[in-house]
Amino acid sequence: MPPPRDNGKEDTVSVDQTTKAKRRFLTPEKKFQVFLETQSPNCPVGEVLRREGIYSTDLARIRQKVKEGALERLADRPGAKRKTVSKEDYEALKKELEEKERALADLSVELAVLRKKTNGGSWER
Repeated sequence: MPPPRDNGKEDTVSVDQTTKAKRRFLTPEKKFQVFLETQSPNCPVGEVLRREGIYSTDLARIRQKVKEGALERLADRPGAKRKTVSKEDYEALKKELEEKERALADLSVELAVLRKKTNGGSWER
C-alpha cells in the first residue's frame, strides 16, 4: 500500500534529475594512458572503456586527436620556431615603421635642398 498523503499533493521528482549521469572529464594524461592501454594487443578494449566510464566513440575521438597531434609534431622542422606577434603589436609596429619612413623622406628632402644650396659641393669646404 502506498503511504498516505498529507495535503493531497503528490511529491514528484523529475526523471531527468535522478537519472542524469555526471559527465566525466579526463585529463590529457589520462586520455593518453587510455590510448596506450587500448593499443596493447592483449588488453580487452571493452574492459578499459567500462572501467574509465567512456564510450567507444570517445576512444575513437582520442585516437584521432593522438594521430593529429603526432602528425603535427612530426611535420615540424628542426630549428628555431617562427615567432608570432599579436594583431595589436603588428599594427603598432606597422604604424611606427610608417612614421619612420615619413621622417626619413623628410630628411632626404632637406638633404637635397642643402646640397642645392651648396651647389652640389662636398661638405669639406
